[in-house]
Amino acid sequence: MAHTYPKLHNAMWPGLVGKGDGPDQEPPISLERMLELTAQAEVNGQKFEGVDYFLFHPHTNPEASEDELKGIADLIASKGFSVGSLVAPVWQGTVGDSAMGDDVAQEKFLSAVKMACRIAGIFNKHGVRKGGVIRVDSAEFGIAKWRENPKANTSRIADTFKKAAKIAADHGERLAAEGEICWAGMHSWKDMLDVLEEVGMPESFGFQADLAHTYLYLLGYNAPEHGLLKDGYSDAEFWAAYEQMTDKLRPWTIDFHVAQNDGTVHGAGAHDKTGKHCQADDPNGKLDITKCAGYWLKDAASRGIQHICWDGCMFPNAVLEKPETWNTILASMIKVRDAHGW
Repeated sequence: MAHTYPKLHNAMWPGLVGKGDGPDQEPPISLERMLELTAQAEVNGQKFEGVDYFLFHPHTNPEASEDELKGIADLIASKGFSVGSLVAPVWQGTVGDSAMGDDVAQEKFLSAVKMACRIAGIFNKHGVRKGGVIRVDSAEFGIAKWRENPKANTSRIADTFKKAAKIAADHGERLAAEGEICWAGMHSWKDMLDVLEEVGMPESFGFQADLAHTYLYLLGYNAPEHGLLKDGYSDAEFWAAYEQMTDKLRPWTIDFHVAQNDGTVHGAGAHDKTGKHCQADDPNGKLDITKCAGYWLKDAASRGIQHICWDGCMFPNAVLEKPETWNTILASMIKVRDAHGW
């Protein structure tokens, strides 16, 4: 009998991240269109079962009324989807500000978490959302400022995360920090682990693992001192390093993104110098998606993971508009569930 868990979700933020009205930027793709594209995908009768959702314009006004948010929930449910994990608008220019910043910045960050918890509660009450986390990061882009005083800056980030985790716990939610080389204090597997351990609240604050981003952890792109692989590595060296990294971070992992990476770090717009997400069948992809996913999904149910999500950040709009893009992605996710599900 085929596995029914983890549920297979598609992310809505590829229609937003790296998009905009700036020079050389493509326009955002509406929520309605992202839902349509997701709903059209089908592989041997299997469809996507849910979506993970970005809590900012133009998909969502984070200050929207309860009725407006119920309308969004109705729209998502009308496509046959549930809502899983939510992305809190923690960055400067949205609601939040740097988790490493002063008291004013910290309060903005916490305000973004409060807004996300409010929306989560409305979706939960509606019934469209039955599980998932709220995703955050340090919202401190780049590591130059962090390097001025790594110990103090890591402690400041951890302090902000502790306060945010308390807010989430009071709302019955869990926060997950997505490890990504562009975010200060989270830019290597070791620095990410240091933050998680200093926060020390595993019941309400954990790690969101993304296959594309964590690949760059292995290479030590923004932290050569923590690199586990060197150029020209062998297959055996790769899997030994992968096991070392996942053994450290998997116990903290409460949310998981399936993705592919070609080993480059070019992003788009303001979201640059981070892991390059590729199409699932990209010939330059460095990852055996199914095998890599197994390292993260070992004992996943015991950590509360009930769904996995594809992350196609910074795909060009023309790629996102192609049905075969989503069918190929869905097929990859089915393989992951067949191999590691329950």
